[in-house]
Amino acid sequence: MKISARNQINGIITAVEKGAVNGIVKMSFGDNKVSSTISLSAIEELGLVEGKEAVAIVKATEVMIGVGEIGRISARNIWKGVVADIQEGAVNGIVKLDINGVMISATISMNAIADLELKVGMEASAIVKSTSVMMMA
Repeated sequence: MKISARNQINGIITAVEKGAVNGIVKMSFGDNKVSSTISLSAIEELGLVEGKEAVAIVKATEVMIGVGEIGRISARNIWKGVVADIQEGAVNGIVKLDINGVMISATISMNAIADLELKVGMEASAIVKSTSVMMMA
């Protein structure tokens, strides 16, 4: 299946924590972890269980970029990497981070790119709320 979401991360489910309506699915890719908050019915329909291969999907517009030390924050997903590419547009740009061989794209404003002084080769972090992560099995 082809989809427009730029970020498709392959990994292994490491935990499934079920609540009353939603659950938190945790997945690892390399040395990194992904946390996804999805409905219990989705967890059941996808058969998401510990040890199963899955794909975490995140639209580029849901990825924030941070530089320097990221303090305490409510977003569950913070992946450190290196800026691999910056595609500049009139209003927005696409920043690609290399997270240990996994490319993560973020669509952010050109003002943010300038304010963060983003340059190819510098360290940065991709930040994603767990509610913005879809799962596919």
